[in-house]
Amino acid sequence: MSAKSAINKEVFTPHDEKMLVAVQVKRRTKKKIPFLATGGQGDYMTFICLSVTNKKPSHVSITKVKQFQGSLSFSKRSMWTIDQLRQVNGCDPNRDCPEFDLAFDNAFDQWVAGSAGEKCTFIQILHHTCQRYSSQSKPEFVNCQPKLLGGNSILHSAADSVTSAVQKASQALNERGERLGRAEEKTGEMKNSAEQFAVTAHKRIDPASPCSTTHHANHVSLHQLAMKHKC
Repeated sequence: MSAKSAINKEVFTPHDEKMLVAVQVKRRTKKKIPFLATGGQGDYMTFICLSVTNKKPSHVSITKVKQFQGSLSFSKRSMWTIDQLRQVNGCDPNRDCPEFDLAFDNAFDQWVAGSAGEKCTFIQILHHTCQRYSSQSKPEFVNCQPKLLGGNSILHSAADSVTSAVQKASQALNERGERLGRAEEKTGEMKNSAEQFAVTAHKRIDPASPCSTTHHANHVSLHQLAMKHKC
């Protein structure tokens, strides 16, 4: 199970929430924290997660989740509602880059994602979610590439990929069904031929059958004729 799947299962599912997207990040400017909440120093992984409640009305949250070195569990560290998000800064509107900033009412963080692709996916889904769920003024998206704010191209691409896979699987099943149907038809024909052959062979060797009687009578007549000629 991937880390993101584990986060969804461990952190959000128990609270009747569904994780929409997560991005693994590191701070661009590290904070000096000599003593961590776990009781000692250590490395950790940080994920910024976007989630929504399953129950209506829907509530969307942005949550900072951490996994400390040597631990298999994940823990929530900070959480904001989507209405507390004020600005999303993509850092460069002209090229793909892993850096982005999030500004909330009471916090500001500068992040670098594991890859530019992860960051792009996160920002696009975040933008779409804000357009759909923000009840107050929507956050500002600045220095973001137009492709990230132009709708659901990534979501549609994923959906198209799934649809294509389903269509290919369905076609393969149909072709397999046709091959099985032809094989069953051929098997039936072979079975019928075998049964007819068996019936014919049985008639030839069965003394009670008409063909066997006729053959026997002809054999007797030829024998009598031979005896008469000899006499």
